[in-house]
Amino acid sequence: MTSSKQALARSAPSADAAPGSQPGAARRAHGRGTPPPGPGSWRSRMYRWDMKASPYALIAPFFIFFGAFGLVPLLYTAWYSLHNVQLSNLDQQTWVGLDNYKNLLSSEFFWNALQNTFTIGVISTVPQLVMALGIAHLLNYKLRGSTLWRVVMLTPYATSVAAATLVFVLLYSWDGGMINWLLGFIGVDPVNWRESTWGSQFAVSSIVIWRWTGYNALIYLAAMQAIPADLYESAALDGAGRWQQFRHVTIPMLRPTILFTVVVSTIGATQLFGEPLLFGGVSGSKGGSDHDYQTLGLYMYDQGWIIGNLGKASAIAWTMFLILLIVAAVNLLITRRLRKSQ
Repeated sequence: MTSSKQALARSAPSADAAPGSQPGAARRAHGRGTPPPGPGSWRSRMYRWDMKASPYALIAPFFIFFGAFGLVPLLYTAWYSLHNVQLSNLDQQTWVGLDNYKNLLSSEFFWNALQNTFTIGVISTVPQLVMALGIAHLLNYKLRGSTLWRVVMLTPYATSVAAATLVFVLLYSWDGGMINWLLGFIGVDPVNWRESTWGSQFAVSSIVIWRWTGYNALIYLAAMQAIPADLYESAALDGAGRWQQFRHVTIPMLRPTILFTVVVSTIGATQLFGEPLLFGGVSGSKGGSDHDYQTLGLYMYDQGWIIGNLGKASAIAWTMFLILLIVAAVNLLITRRLRKSQ
């Protein structure tokens, strides 16, 4: 009698279970996120398709927009660089092969633009990153209103390129500019910033330095805050001061970040366009009357949209792209060596 009651108790559903619910392991097996029963049912097939296709559907918009606005124009520009194409008559294209590249390499204006791009890049990048590193080092210590200072650092980056450049045009004006007024105040003759080679390049570089120093400072600050505090404590116990800690702890730990900012700044300097264009005014696309600060970006714009030679402008664009590939390759080589040295 007792054994029969125990059998009935094992076969009966639990009193706490809801009517129609699946008991035991069957209920646990059919949990959330598992396919419905019946491998041949349409719900099971839809579930498998959903699990396989959903990730691709989610990332598809990026690749669609990248292909439409990035890859297709890039390939079309490569096709243009091998043709003689005029802006006034886009339907008439003449195959010239590599003649646009040959003419480019034999043009003194191209080499002048390349030299100006390199010079402005060095003048703007080196002081910018040095100042950003110093500012980040100061902000890394506890200061009053540190959040306010970080917002102030980002203000130039958030400012429009056109607005910032027009303000600097007024500052570097020949008559009534504040820079020449300060030079006259200390007894130095005024400088024609738009017509002198070094003066115009320094003026354009100062705009770049003003806009990007705070941005790079915040990148360095984020990297500094990721450095373990134990390293500084160990250095302090060994008698190292703040300057020695900065040299022997902070700088070595920031090498990958510094390399990253150098590469990004180099890419930005190679593509420099808005600041010199607006600084030059009417002759902005020429980089001044004597092409004193005409960068590769300005040279491409001048050939493509002012002169109307889209074939040569496309060749300039692809030359800039190859330069950036070289920069990326050098970055990869240096990164690998740093990893091996560590």
